[in-house]
Amino acid sequence: MFANVRIDDHYCPDNADNAHQGPGELLAIMGASGAGKTTLLNVLTGRGGNLIDVTGTLCVNGNPIKPQQLTSRSAYVQQEDLFVGTLTVKEQLVFQARLRMDRYIPQERRMERVKEVMQELSLTKCQNTLIGIPGRIKGISGGETKRLAFACEVLTNPALMFCDEPTTGLDSFMAQTIVEAMRGMAQTGRTVISTIHQPSSQVFALFDRVLLMAEGRVAFLGLTTDALEFFERSGKICPDSFNPADFFIMTLAVHPEHEDESRTFIGKLCDSYEESEGQNLRKQVLDNNTGIKQEDSSMDRKASKSPYKASWGSQFSAVLVRSTLEIVRDPTQLNIKLIQTVMIALLLGLIFLDQENNQAGSKNLCSILFLLLTNMTFQNVFGVVNLFSTEVEIFTREHENGMYRSDVFFMAKNFAEVPMAILQPGVVIFYRLLLKVSCERVLFVGVIYYMVGLNPAAEHFFICMGIVVLVANIGVSFGYMISCMARNLEMALAIAAPLIIPFMLFGGFFLNSDSVPIYFIWLQYISWFNYGNEALNINQWDDFGEIGCENANGTCNYSTGDDVLKDLSYEP
Repeated sequence: MFANVRIDDHYCPDNADNAHQGPGELLAIMGASGAGKTTLLNVLTGRGGNLIDVTGTLCVNGNPIKPQQLTSRSAYVQQEDLFVGTLTVKEQLVFQARLRMDRYIPQERRMERVKEVMQELSLTKCQNTLIGIPGRIKGISGGETKRLAFACEVLTNPALMFCDEPTTGLDSFMAQTIVEAMRGMAQTGRTVISTIHQPSSQVFALFDRVLLMAEGRVAFLGLTTDALEFFERSGKICPDSFNPADFFIMTLAVHPEHEDESRTFIGKLCDSYEESEGQNLRKQVLDNNTGIKQEDSSMDRKASKSPYKASWGSQFSAVLVRSTLEIVRDPTQLNIKLIQTVMIALLLGLIFLDQENNQAGSKNLCSILFLLLTNMTFQNVFGVVNLFSTEVEIFTREHENGMYRSDVFFMAKNFAEVPMAILQPGVVIFYRLLLKVSCERVLFVGVIYYMVGLNPAAEHFFICMGIVVLVANIGVSFGYMISCMARNLEMALAIAAPLIIPFMLFGGFFLNSDSVPIYFIWLQYISWFNYGNEALNINQWDDFGEIGCENANGTCNYSTGDDVLKDLSYEP
């Protein structure tokens, strides 16, 4: 691999030229904090973002290639391990195999590959153990989590692997175990490039080559045994009992008390490398590339039409199964939703208990219908915002890896939430016991629906529940939209209510539908409160019959259910 990358700005590699790495080798990218190690990996893998200006040429086997094309040929083990904690180790690998392996590979071969990877990385023992969620669900250890991250990436048997500080947060023994696993992968013919922070001397000895970076520039690239000689020629000698890795990092770091001197030395060292080893390496790479037959790029062009290896149906099926397991295996969230729904249902049912068929009762029934919509909206919007904000990083990473489309994720999550979306309104409408039935049998009836005294006909009950279910699903979708718009959970929670309130104001309860200003009519047309409130009221009052009049003179606003609909400007 030959990379000629130049990035502007002081914190990014602005002279990471001639980064050459061959097959079967393990390369360590080292440097002090802020040297640009992670940024270099992100640029090479096409994850640099719009804030980084990248120029230069990235070559594979002498052929220029775009970072996005390199993604399909390589794997990237990022520094932060992001997993769905309610899955087992095997389920996580099966999910990855379904979406990242070529679609023509049969299911049996995928499962065989999963077993091979688990044996290769010593994950067989914990294959049926949940990954875990810190503080909530006990799971696998830190070392097993890191090995699982490697397992997910080697499933497709990539020829090139990028690893971003895979030993961070691990003890010395576990760090050495991880690097030994990386070395084993390199010995099978893969090219492994890894950033690493302060490795022990034993871990450093496992690497074949080292790329030393300082202030975004290349200070040295070559064999680990040649690095000490290069520094000796620059007047920096590593003591015999000193860890070479610590020596390189300390030498290339900018010391606050000697900042100018440090930057001057780093600049001279990088210039020295460019004029000597850098020139030789550039010539060597160009000579190696000369005569290399340009590979047929038809496969790349074909792959570029779709970055996804799995079909739409396979993507949807895999994400749906995972989303369902998330809900089923996280009883805490499920119990909280149920308790919250039951408590609110009982509270509203007691407040509006046994409304009479009169003028005041009809107005109260209109209020409870709108409260059904309000409760389902706020409860589902904020429920999704709190949960999805913790999952958005997983979605972003998997989407960038070409595992599934964004519409697949959205639809699968919504379908997985359908049982809960039905159960919640069902609890709100269908929870209390009704005693005093013939033979003293006990039948379930609705908390709010029959406690309050809404239209008792069975068809009206089920229509009401269907409307509330649809509103609950709209709330879920709106919560996903807010989560995607916001950068973090705090921002999502801050903007959720202000975005919901305008739709609620034009829902036909606070402001009559015929009184909406013409310049705000568009808000009424896109307000689900408006459509839900109209549907619920028509279901309640259409053919309702007579409404009692408690006034002595017999003059009342409502004599039938149709009068209520006319007052609300609704037509049955």
